[in-house]
Amino acid sequence: MSDDLPSVIAATAGELAPGHLRTWCRVLRAADRPSRSVEAALLEARPGYALGGVARRLVTAWRRSGATGEAIALALEAAGAVSCEHAAHRSTVVASGPLSDAVPVRLTSQVALEVIREATTSLLIVSFAAHGVTEIVTELTATADRGVHVDLVFETSVTAGGTLDGPGAAAAFQSLHGRESVRFWHWPQARRPALGRSRAALHAKLIAADERTALLGSANLTDRALKENLEIGVVLREPAAVRSLVRHFRSLMRPGPGPLEPLG
Repeated sequence: MSDDLPSVIAATAGELAPGHLRTWCRVLRAADRPSRSVEAALLEARPGYALGGVARRLVTAWRRSGATGEAIALALEAAGAVSCEHAAHRSTVVASGPLSDAVPVRLTSQVALEVIREATTSLLIVSFAAHGVTEIVTELTATADRGVHVDLVFETSVTAGGTLDGPGAAAAFQSLHGRESVRFWHWPQARRPALGRSRAALHAKLIAADERTALLGSANLTDRALKENLEIGVVLREPAAVRSLVRHFRSLMRPGPGPLEPLG
């Protein structure tokens, strides 16, 4: 990556979410000159993101340019507007656990919440295991309250015909049971292929808002997977790809031929 100011600003705009970019611009406008304290303020403005290397490159390029903080903020806003034009077809990497400044990635826990908030008509969530995740439950409650149709597809316990040793994943979302706009799904044992002495598992992990945005990765809906485990994933914003993912699961939910059935 080139270290000249225009290149650094363009790259920074491409790596920041819109809300994150606006926050950084406010910090930059309030700064008299580039410094370590400004770099720290950028990171503290939106904690929970592995963007130390991005902040450092921006402050270093700013220091060499002699521009004002207002000018840097204005340039970053302009670059962000251009970046948003291409965002609908851009995929971004997310991760949990150990992070690196060498490759900027966003935290799975934060991105999961953002994708849920993007849903306007429908939300599809698929997970193997689930427990804890108070923030996710709260966000799903708000999503259901604004009229979004929510489908939750979870693995069940061994005693219920699934492969989880503990409670079924749906147990983490008890507060959502009974809501008209929320439906739980499972894969009945009788519809699973036998694999020796066991049966196939519902192991996919997916959060899809409408047919526009999807988080696809290795992380289950657990606090540890979303934050501490070493997990990796990708946010898809290519409508054709997201549409295919969502419609694949919708086809599995069809009454009769679909292997997935409503839970309860």
